Amino acid sequence: METLKKILRTKSLLNKILFTLGILLVYRLLAQISIPIDNLAALKSIFEQNPLLNLFSTLTGGSAENFSIVLMGLSPYINASIIVQLLTVIIPKFEELSKEGDQGRQKLNTITRWLTFPLAFLQSYGMILLLNSQTQVPIINNIQDPTVILPIMLTVTAGSVLLVWLGELITEYGIGNGVSLLIFASIIAAVPASIAQSLLIATQDSSQIAKVTGVVLLTIAMIGATVIITDAYRKIKINYASKSAKGSQSELPIKVNQAGMIPIIFAVSVVTFPSIIAQLVSNSANQTLQAYASFINYHFQFSSPLYLITLFLLILGFTYFYVSITFDTSKVADNLQKRGAFIPGVRPGKDTADHLYKVSNRLNLFGGLFIAGIAVLPMLLQALSGKSGASVPILISGAGILIIVGVVLELKKQVNAQLINLDYTKLIK
Repeated sequence: METLKKILRTKSLLNKILFTLGILLVYRLLAQISIPIDNLAALKSIFEQNPLLNLFSTLTGGSAENFSIVLMGLSPYINASIIVQLLTVIIPKFEELSKEGDQGRQKLNTITRWLTFPLAFLQSYGMILLLNSQTQVPIINNIQDPTVILPIMLTVTAGSVLLVWLGELITEYGIGNGVSLLIFASIIAAVPASIAQSLLIATQDSSQIAKVTGVVLLTIAMIGATVIITDAYRKIKINYASKSAKGSQSELPIKVNQAGMIPIIFAVSVVTFPSIIAQLVSNSANQTLQAYASFINYHFQFSSPLYLITLFLLILGFTYFYVSITFDTSKVADNLQKRGAFIPGVRPGKDTADHLYKVSNRLNLFGGLFIAGIAVLPMLLQALSGKSGASVPILISGAGILIIVGVVLELKKQVNAQLINLDYTKLIK
């Protein structure tokens, strides 16, 4: 309550918060502007029947279900960011830019923005074809006609680029990471509909009250566990050879969940790709393609054992892969040695790098198992509840919980930092 009073008394911080809320409102309005199509009712039925597409719609705040001008959300930008981050390891020029501080990061951000456009254009084509192939009555007639599909693709692509610009406005003039906040708003926007659907199920069938209560309690427990793991880290003691301004001792924190939700994005993209291909070729005249589609559709359904096990293992594997790219233990060991720092009981150089690598791998095991479990558990429970009656919808997906908790904690830190900075400025004056 005291923090809220400080925020209300701090005009600059209050203006930033109001600006951020204004941009989020604009985004939610854009998500409701639909592109004219021939069969909107058929489109809505697609998302009700296909859990994979329903999950995508949830992460875009319903913009996909509405066939909105921001149909793809920020997924092209996220994919572009991941690609550029991976290229910093593969291409020496990109690696040099990543080491040039703010100027280098700005150049990499520019490359990411330019890459977003062609990715959004290609993704829009794939998504439109996928949606159009899911119903017997096409949602868009004459889709093979370039004069029909190209304007829709350009509109959807422009919508994704517009969202990137809105996100950067928040980052520059508002508070928090703009892109993260837009994704956060998308997830939160879908929660009321899930709650209403759960309440409707409980009121229509009293035997489902226990299921609904269980889903609510599970969601609360998952949020609490995510907060704990997100803030958890291991402190490695660091000593300095010279007692200079740095002091004789400090700590090197390594987070338990170093990868965040990036492994989930990787894993979901990989695990859903066979299903998307199967859906596209299911009506093919080729017998081999039809057999492939039938096998995938039968054995690799959403919430099937094979799907969940594959998703779990992929998330765990991508956790190790992503951290191995972003956390270079050799560079950390070299930096410590250059500063005259060392880990007690461990020799500087290669031994320090090996020690950090072992610690990081152990933490990755716990972090990877956690985010894999948090992603798979809601799907598993929903599948089990569906076998014993009406399926109760998940209030927030595992990936959604990771995003919400991460954004809220980061936002809290930024608000506190600005309030502390303001108090410090007042003391100097």
